[in-house]
Amino acid sequence: MNSLDDAGKTIDKNKVKQSFALAAKSYDGLAGLQRSVGFDFINKLDLERWHKNQQIVDIGCGTGFITQQLQLKNAAQDIVAVDIAFSMLQVTKEKLGNITCLCADAEFLPLLSGSVNHIVSNLALQWCQNLESVFNGFHRVLKKQGTLNFSTFGPDTLKELKFSWSQVDSYQHVNDFYSIIDLTGFLQLAGFRGVKIESKIYHSKYSTVLELMRELKGIGAHNVLAGRNKKITSKTDMQNMISAYEKSTENNSITATYEIIFVTASVMK
Repeated sequence: MNSLDDAGKTIDKNKVKQSFALAAKSYDGLAGLQRSVGFDFINKLDLERWHKNQQIVDIGCGTGFITQQLQLKNAAQDIVAVDIAFSMLQVTKEKLGNITCLCADAEFLPLLSGSVNHIVSNLALQWCQNLESVFNGFHRVLKKQGTLNFSTFGPDTLKELKFSWSQVDSYQHVNDFYSIIDLTGFLQLAGFRGVKIESKIYHSKYSTVLELMRELKGIGAHNVLAGRNKKITSKTDMQNMISAYEKSTENNSITATYEIIFVTASVMK
């Protein structure tokens, strides 16, 4: 099984690109959490202050959910959908028609300095290797008084899965995610001001641990794992992890926790 065997502290960008490309067709049918967070994310945007003639860039657009919501709310006439996986952009194009798509890495945005009014990103930046570089790049391309709005996973994400693996071995099977303190520091170093951050806990229910694992793979999110253990995870280890997780079963279901951090910051050049 390729969904939860990997471990490490670095993100393999090629694996991220490949797995999201493979997940493009199955993504919409499985991405319930992303949609729930996405609606909350859109509702937090101060769209009344945004002007229709401004440019919005949606980083890590996936299959275009946030881009579509911005269109429905008539947030701007110029919206650019950006994703590292070309097949995700193909799905976005099929759904939304005449939308500008850009296949690019968030860490190396091929955009002119001071050319963008607003950057939005829903549950994508956790796949970036170097957030310091990402935020420096965002600050560069944003205009004066431009805004950055994003959501990302926090440290408590998949804590049940982490605990269950800890009952089996001492290897890291699930990536750690940046804290509010970490994110605030990166943003301030990049020159952002007016940083506002809040955290919200979401719980998803699954009938089995394997259902959770299949969903993570189906949406490309098994890249919460990076690198590989020197020790190959055996079927016995996997079953022991599942047994440990299932000890928390209530009403014939298991729970997965997702901590979502919502961030707003602005540019004062």
